[in-house]
Amino acid sequence: MESKMQFKIENENNDLQALLERVQEQQKRTADILPQTKDLQFRTVESSVSDNKQSQIVIEGLRGEPTRIAKVNDVCFNQIASKAKIEVRTAKYLKDEYSFEFDKLINAIWQKQNSRQMIRMFDMTDQQECFDYVARAFLSNKFKTFDNVHLLESTLPKLIESDANWQIMNWDLTDSKLYARFKSQTQTGEGANVGDVMANGIIISNSEVGQGSVRVGQITWTLACKNGMQSRNETRSSHITSAREDSDQWSILTDEAKDADNKALSLKLRDIVESFASRESFDEILDQMKQASSDIIEGEYSISKVSESLGEVLKIPQKETSLILDGLLQTLQQDGYRNEPLSRATLMNGVTAVSHKVKPDLVDDWQKLGGSVLNMSASNWNKIKTASQLEFA
Repeated sequence: MESKMQFKIENENNDLQALLERVQEQQKRTADILPQTKDLQFRTVESSVSDNKQSQIVIEGLRGEPTRIAKVNDVCFNQIASKAKIEVRTAKYLKDEYSFEFDKLINAIWQKQNSRQMIRMFDMTDQQECFDYVARAFLSNKFKTFDNVHLLESTLPKLIESDANWQIMNWDLTDSKLYARFKSQTQTGEGANVGDVMANGIIISNSEVGQGSVRVGQITWTLACKNGMQSRNETRSSHITSAREDSDQWSILTDEAKDADNKALSLKLRDIVESFASRESFDEILDQMKQASSDIIEGEYSISKVSESLGEVLKIPQKETSLILDGLLQTLQQDGYRNEPLSRATLMNGVTAVSHKVKPDLVDDWQKLGGSVLNMSASNWNKIKTASQLEFA
């Protein structure tokens, strides 16, 4: 990842360099173990940083190894609860209010249902903490590791070599996933209306902790507001290969065989990036945008009713429809949509605008919902048009 050519896709904020440094630092700290649950102890202690109590896993030292303590983060805790068939909200309540009983229950399950698990951890022994590791995932021993460093090594060279002049737009690295989004500086064109300038884009994402697959997808960026819409190309390819392969064979493979399997995945990712980086695939989306702009809500309508009916069609919780309304009002003030009829393209852009206001792990969801609006069925579009009309006595 230390390519001398990486500056070609860097932005003025040095976001790519920051991403590479974070990923490399985490990779250095990565420590995976495959213990039997009978050799583990779950315990709850008072947290030094919050009112909530903190969960820990004590990993018994075997064959001369020292006993280690791992702080359990939220992702790992939720997986421990799910593995024990305890609803997550209930587990968190029991942890905080009935810690002693909850610890006994988890430990009893681990002893009685003894199984080999993969615990993915970060080594914190140089941080002078009261624990040695952060336990970030509690997974099947069949979990197939394809880490963030592998994703970047597979995709960045192809982006750097491309004549589409890619530049990183933004990235997020949460406890659950890595997301990195890129924009072409040369593959641009008008979308729904005159003045609605758009650019081709690529998103890559991965979860090292069993919260999603290795993904490469296509984004269309609206340059006026930097909204990103993930097209069908992304949704059809959202599970290029699973980062969690529950095949009985995986856990018995040698490191050489696992490396070969990851190499094959890297080659697939490289080729898919090249496909999504093509001008042809971008032009197809621009044509869809123009078609969406011809689907207009005519007559007298209520913009709040539009957002409510759109939320119903997209199956969005009612409390979040206000976010759609805000996105629509914002869209109606930007180039390409100002003083234009309210169209399906307007709704698409209004939905993707919500991605600027949500947590990092929800950005993808709203960008995909924008793609759902772009590919909406005629029957659903008619529902929205009908429900949005004002009624006069």
